[in-house]
Amino acid sequence: MLSSVIYIIVMPLVCVGLLGGFIRLVIGPTLPDRIVAFELIATSSAGIIVVTAIAIRQPAFLDVASVWAIISFLSVIAFAHYIERWRGRP
Repeated sequence: MLSSVIYIIVMPLVCVGLLGGFIRLVIGPTLPDRIVAFELIATSSAGIIVVTAIAIRQPAFLDVASVWAIISFLSVIAFAHYIERWRGRP
């Protein structure tokens, strides 16, 4: 019962967020817009992993989602640092 509710309601909502991130990544006019879109895509993909872990009752996938979220967060921090140095700020 719970897995069918997750696949029918939650998964499409997370996928819509993922699609919105891809759209912003393609048409984003500035580099910061694209970086935020990348973070949205990474967070949505971690959400898909979590929803799948709950639906199929595999708690090991929750560890994978946590590592994925941490790596994506650190990559966005690195991008932000790169942008600050690129614009000439110390």
